Amino acid sequence: MRPLPWLPVLLLLALAAYLLPEWRPAPPPAAVPSPPPVTQNLPNQLPASTRELFTRSRPAAVRVESLNPSKGEEGIGTGFFISETGQVLTAYHVVGTGKLFQVQTLSGRLLPARVTAYDAQADLALLQVQGHGPFPVLKLATRPPRVGETVLAIGNSGGDFLQPRRGQLLRLGAEAGRADFPQGTLEMTAPLAPGDSGGPIIDGNGQAIGVVSYIRVDDSGQTRTSYAVPVTEGNALITALRAGKQRDVPVVGLVLDVVHSGMTDPPGGVVRRIARNSPAARAGLRGATFDENDNLTALGDIITRVNGQRTRDANEVIGAIRRAGVGDTITLGYVRDGQERETQITLVGQRSVPDLNE
Repeated sequence: MRPLPWLPVLLLLALAAYLLPEWRPAPPPAAVPSPPPVTQNLPNQLPASTRELFTRSRPAAVRVESLNPSKGEEGIGTGFFISETGQVLTAYHVVGTGKLFQVQTLSGRLLPARVTAYDAQADLALLQVQGHGPFPVLKLATRPPRVGETVLAIGNSGGDFLQPRRGQLLRLGAEAGRADFPQGTLEMTAPLAPGDSGGPIIDGNGQAIGVVSYIRVDDSGQTRTSYAVPVTEGNALITALRAGKQRDVPVVGLVLDVVHSGMTDPPGGVVRRIARNSPAARAGLRGATFDENDNLTALGDIITRVNGQRTRDANEVIGAIRRAGVGDTITLGYVRDGQERETQITLVGQRSVPDLNE
């Protein structure tokens, strides 16, 4: 589930990459993984005001475990209670490919959970735990965040359990630079890492202003800046999640070749692979071909237009498709063997095309 490498020049400019949950092979079906120790010690590095905020906020945060038995993967992320009845807000990519879910509270309770709502494009999801409450709640923001304010993250990266990460809010409405990441995020200096995904970003008032989503790294893999999806109590996104809405990402069924993207003549999004049982497969689109050593022998179709809009690389193709919705029919213009072609395809939700996640 690691993000694919981008063009080398973009890697040198510190590619924005999803802050994925910490993935590891799943234990055998009969094995029962021992829970991490519940650490009550607070880091001495925190200023007194931040230490008090951490102590007050930490009981509402949880460790989120996601298991996909068919793929043999178990993921660890973070979330936090937003209702006394057991609703847990987290990042969608923490639970997007999982089948079984469990959360662990600060007190050590292990509670089964299920996904009740999500907005895949915004990278947010809502879990409902199965267990007796009331649960400690972290309130969502009631005011806009302010650039320059100190923020606190609580997460599970690096083998830690619900530990703090402190930083400053640098920018509002930050764009990811990649169409397949959430846009309009909060940019921060908090030193986040895999396992912190889905955790809260807390302001000085003790309210959650964001949900951890992705990071920007340099060419040595060091975190430079972190990003969170902004959340506000009562806004359209949170209201839809509380109402149980499920909004998937629209897809065609293309896996694009990011190495050759934009490098062809004419430039476009080069298709590496067609997902099985996808609209793209039914439309007859073609991916690249490889020899027995997995060496590229021929490029796939080159997507040059989406609904008449010129698309010069993979990022522009993804962005144009995501401006439509599940169920919409779009027109793809592409080049095959030097010949321009066109086809109409009805978009489906990404969750309905399992091959895209394999």
